[in-house]
Amino acid sequence: MKIRRSTLTPFDFEGLGIVDYTEGKDLSSSIAEINVPPGVRHRRAWSTRSDKYYVVLEGLLTFEVDGEFFELEPGDCCIVPHGTHFSYHNTSAATARTLLMHTPRFELEAERFEE
Repeated sequence: MKIRRSTLTPFDFEGLGIVDYTEGKDLSSSIAEINVPPGVRHRRAWSTRSDKYYVVLEGLLTFEVDGEFFELEPGDCCIVPHGTHFSYHNTSAATARTLLMHTPRFELEAERFEE
């Protein structure tokens, strides 16, 4: 199965630009590209279902995973097991881009967000 990025429609989620490559497909995992503009933060959250794998493609992102903080640069990966609280943000002056894989696939009903 080939999926052309040019056929996908990006959408905004709290300031994050998301391109979902697997939306509407009956697959075991899901994958999305996320553009994180300068100053944007993914609020603290966790999944009751999916493990998350973030691979930074461009820029820098600061992750917080269960109270531990670290910076990721291009080529770095952050694994967030289901049930683990996390957040990330872009403190740089350039947009960061990351690839996110959920296993099993993403389901919004299984995601929990703090206010």
